[in-house]
Amino acid sequence: MLLLPLLLLPLGLAVEVKRPRGVSLSNHHFYDESKPFTCLDGSATIPFDQVNDDYCDCKDGSDEPGTAACPNGSFHCTNTGYKPLYIPSNRVNDGICDCCDGTDEYNSGVVCENTCKEKGRKERETLQQLAEVTREGFRLKKLLIEDWKKAREEKQKKLTELQAGKKSLEDQVETLRSVKEEAEKPEKEAKEQHRKLWEEQQAVVKARREQELAAEAFRELDDDSDGLVSVAELQTHPELDSDGDGALSEAEAQALLGGDAQTDAAAFYDRVWAAIRGKFRSEALPPDLLAASAADAAASQEEQPPAPSPPPEEEDEHEDEDEEGEAAEGEEAEEEEEEEEAEAPGEPPNEAPPPLAPPQPASPTEEDKMPPYDEQTQALIDAAQAARSSFDEAERSLKDMEESIRSLEQEISFDFGPDGEFAYLYSQCYELATNEYIYRLCPFKLVSQKPKQGGSATNLGTWGSWAGPNHDKFSTMKYEQGTGCWQGPNRSTTVRLLCGKETVVTSTTEPSRCEYLMELTTPAACPEPPPEPPSGDHDEL
Repeated sequence: MLLLPLLLLPLGLAVEVKRPRGVSLSNHHFYDESKPFTCLDGSATIPFDQVNDDYCDCKDGSDEPGTAACPNGSFHCTNTGYKPLYIPSNRVNDGICDCCDGTDEYNSGVVCENTCKEKGRKERETLQQLAEVTREGFRLKKLLIEDWKKAREEKQKKLTELQAGKKSLEDQVETLRSVKEEAEKPEKEAKEQHRKLWEEQQAVVKARREQELAAEAFRELDDDSDGLVSVAELQTHPELDSDGDGALSEAEAQALLGGDAQTDAAAFYDRVWAAIRGKFRSEALPPDLLAASAADAAASQEEQPPAPSPPPEEEDEHEDEDEEGEAAEGEEAEEEEEEEEAEAPGEPPNEAPPPLAPPQPASPTEEDKMPPYDEQTQALIDAAQAARSSFDEAERSLKDMEESIRSLEQEISFDFGPDGEFAYLYSQCYELATNEYIYRLCPFKLVSQKPKQGGSATNLGTWGSWAGPNHDKFSTMKYEQGTGCWQGPNRSTTVRLLCGKETVVTSTTEPSRCEYLMELTTPAACPEPPPEPPSGDHDEL
C-alpha cells in the first residue's frame, strides 16, 4: 500500500522545483538565483537578475526563456497533465494560447483555459486504442506465422512428392512416345497406299476422259469423215490461230500437224491434241463430255506453251477467252456475210449454233473426292489416334506437374519476412475505390489502376523488392516497370505497410508524376507491444 505513494512522491517533488518562467525541468539547474547566469552556449555570463528582464543578452536567447525578447529563444510549456512542449519565444504573450496550461500568455491580458487534462485524457484514449490495435495485430501476426510454418511444411512435402513422381511420369511419356511413333508408321504407310491407289485410279479416269474429248474433237474436225484431219479441216477453226490475226493460216495448221498434211486419230491424240486442247472450241460438244472434262481444264492449261509474262491461272483463262472471243466474232461476221449473199430476200437467216466456251474448272464431284478408308486402314488410323491421345494426355500431365513444381519452388523460397508473416498476402488482391479509379494491389505481383467508368486497367508496377530502411526492411514494398507515362518514366508504386487488425488498402496518392504511394494495413506489420503498465491514474504522459 505504501509503494504507490512512494512512486508518486518524486513526481510531486519535481513539479515543486522552483525555476524561471519558460525553463524546462531538465534545465532548471542552469538557472541558480545565487549565481551569475552563464549563457547555455557559453557566449556570455550575466547577473542573474538579467534573466527574463525582456532584454536579450545571450546569442542563443537562453537568458530570456520566458519572454519574447530573443528572436531565437524558446519557451517551455510545462503542460501538467499533458505533454511538455517548446514553442518559439515570439509566441509568448502574442494573444494566442499555445500552451494548453496557458502559461505563455501570462502578461497579454488573454485568459487561457487550462485544457491539459482534457488533452491528456484524449491522448491516453488514442494511445490505448493504438496499443489495443498493436496487441491484437501482433496476436494475429503470431497466428499468421504459425499458419505459414504449417503451410510451408505441407508445400515442401507436396513438392517432394511431385519431384519424385516427375521421373516416373517422364518415363511414361517416353514410353507412350515410342508407342505413338510405332503406331504412326503403319498408319502412314496405309494412308499413303490408299492415296496412291486413288491417284492412280484418278489418272486412269482422267486419261479416259481426255481420250473421249480428243476423239470427239477429231470427229468434229474430220469434216469429210474419212478418218483423217487435214490442214484444210483444221483451218475451219480460226480460234486455233497462233499469231493473233484472227485466222489459221495453212502454215500454222501444218505446224499444228507436226509438218504433215493430215493425221489419223491415234497421231492426233498423241501429237496434236495437246497443242490445241486449250484453244479448241467445240461447236456441239455433248453435255456429258463437257461436264466430264470440266475438272481437267485447269490441268490441261499447264500443257500449253508458256505466255510471255505468266499471269495467275485465272488471268490466263480470261486472256484465252478474250482471244477466242475475238476469233469467234471474226468468224461469225464472215459467216453472216456469206449467208446474206446466199439467202433469198425475205427469208429468215439460218442461225448457226454459238460456239461453246472451253470447259471451266468445276467444284469437285463425288467421284473426284478420295473415297473412305477401308476397314484395315481405318483400324490402323484409330490405333494411331488412340496412341497419340494417350501420349498427348501424359505430356500435358507432365507439363502441369512441372509448372506446379516451379510454382511451389518459387513460393517456398520467397522472402515473406523474418518469420514468413507476409506469406498470406501471396495469393490475395485488395482494392480501393476513389472518385475516378479502382486501385488493385496484388502483393508480390502487381499494382493496377482502372477507371470506374469503364476502360482497360493500367499497370502501376510489378513486384520489385522490399524497400524499407535497413532497420525496418519489411515496412515498404516497391513495384516497378509499370506502363510508361506519356513522355515520362514507367509507372511505379511504393506500398507502405502499417500495423492493423485487418488487411485493407487505406489510401493511394500520386506524390510525383507517375510515382504512386499506397498504404496497406496488415497484422503482419504489427511490432511486439511493450508490457502493459501497471494500473493507476496519472496526470502526466
